[in-house]
Amino acid sequence: MEKKIVSSWFNGKSLPKNYIIPPEKRPGNIYFPTCQIPVIDLSKTNGNDRAMIVEQIMEAGKKYGFFQVINHGVAKEVMEDARKMFREFFELPFEKKSHLYSEENNVKCRLYTSSFDYANEDIHYWRDCLKHNCTPFKECIDHWPQNPPRYREVVEKYSTQVKDLGSRILDLISEGLEIESDFFENGYNEETFLSVNHYPPCPDPRLTLGLPKHCDPNIITLLLQDNTPGLQVCVDNKWLLVEPCSNAFVVNMGYQMQIISNGKLKSAEHRVVTNADKARTTAAFFILPSKNCIIQPAKALVKTGDPPIYKQFQYAEFIENFKAHTNCEPEKVLDLYKIKNN
Repeated sequence: MEKKIVSSWFNGKSLPKNYIIPPEKRPGNIYFPTCQIPVIDLSKTNGNDRAMIVEQIMEAGKKYGFFQVINHGVAKEVMEDARKMFREFFELPFEKKSHLYSEENNVKCRLYTSSFDYANEDIHYWRDCLKHNCTPFKECIDHWPQNPPRYREVVEKYSTQVKDLGSRILDLISEGLEIESDFFENGYNEETFLSVNHYPPCPDPRLTLGLPKHCDPNIITLLLQDNTPGLQVCVDNKWLLVEPCSNAFVVNMGYQMQIISNGKLKSAEHRVVTNADKARTTAAFFILPSKNCIIQPAKALVKTGDPPIYKQFQYAEFIENFKAHTNCEPEKVLDLYKIKNN
């Protein structure tokens, strides 16, 4: 196990062959132009500027599938405490967290490396990950790490505030799509989990990735970035670096949002590049439907002359297909659910 977790064995001198990705998928030049995705001030949503904020979110969702939010209501000290806990966890000696290591996908709290399917990968990615469910708290929290000692206390407070933020953003998206104000409360935001990603300094960032290109399979994701950049978004077929913004969350649309919006909002491809000098630790908070939730374009968006692009399906089925395609071409998963006449 210890030899699998990158942060427990890397020496900073050489990149093992099984981390060198094929030439056509390598990032190559490590100096990328930055992507000026919109930074949206949510403090203005309670006044006369609310309609403007909704429009900004819609425009960002259509063009980028990404935006950043500031003045979002998650306390700065809560964010900083969570960052500290996440970094301290990965700084622990392996023997103090080895009991969390698992290659089983259904474990409620697991430490793993590369992707969720490490055993079946030909090439690995330069990432370690701590993933755990966040709802319902009373059932989940007993499975969370007990080291660092304050982890459960700090991360519960953090997750509660981020979940509330996610619900507010979904309300704003409902307004922008002109669908029912409580649309996303009907099973679409029932589940949440946290994925804490740690990318150690990499001997050769040109030859590998922290995460390969992908789209998220859920509704929306809220990412707490590190000060060290690494997230890239594909815009107009070009990879652009998302520059960290102080005290902000990066929000991106998942596949389910693209489907529910009937293609009006997009789920953009993104990936993670590594850094030769600095470690990078981020936390992605995923909001997703319940497994038995039925997904389809919102009925208010399906009109004469604007037919549904996607067919109806159960979310659990979608996730199984998504996992099955992860090691090949996950972007083709959506094709399985497109109505063929479109």
